Amino acid sequence: MRWAAPAEDGVAAPEVNTTPLIDVMLVLLVMLIITIPLRLDVIDVAAPSGLASKPAVMVEVRVGPGRQLRWNGAAVRSTRQLQRLLAAVASDGDRVQLQIRADPHARYGAFAAVLAMAQRAGVTQLGIVEPAGAPQ
Repeated sequence: MRWAAPAEDGVAAPEVNTTPLIDVMLVLLVMLIITIPLRLDVIDVAAPSGLASKPAVMVEVRVGPGRQLRWNGAAVRSTRQLQRLLAAVASDGDRVQLQIRADPHARYGAFAAVLAMAQRAGVTQLGIVEPAGAPQ
């Protein structure tokens, strides 16, 4: 603490030095800003602009725990196989809709990878479906 010059009546009036308090608060603020995680795994998905016609065929991709993938119930063995299947859906245009259904215990990274691969393949009809029995 710093003491001021004696007041007129001879008693010193104490003053609190707030500079160290402000310095500590600024350091804490900088540390908070540095430690906030950045969202690097964001995937931009183009939303439809109008009402689309109902597709003729629905294809379902299930993302299960442990990166398990199923295409209409059949197991998908590799990412190459999934890329070929997605390319076939994209080549059919608006006639086929891809529905992605993630298990509640599936990892977000696996779901995001399927979503990104569908976008890169050029799939235009895409739906994200909530699994049966998921918590509301």
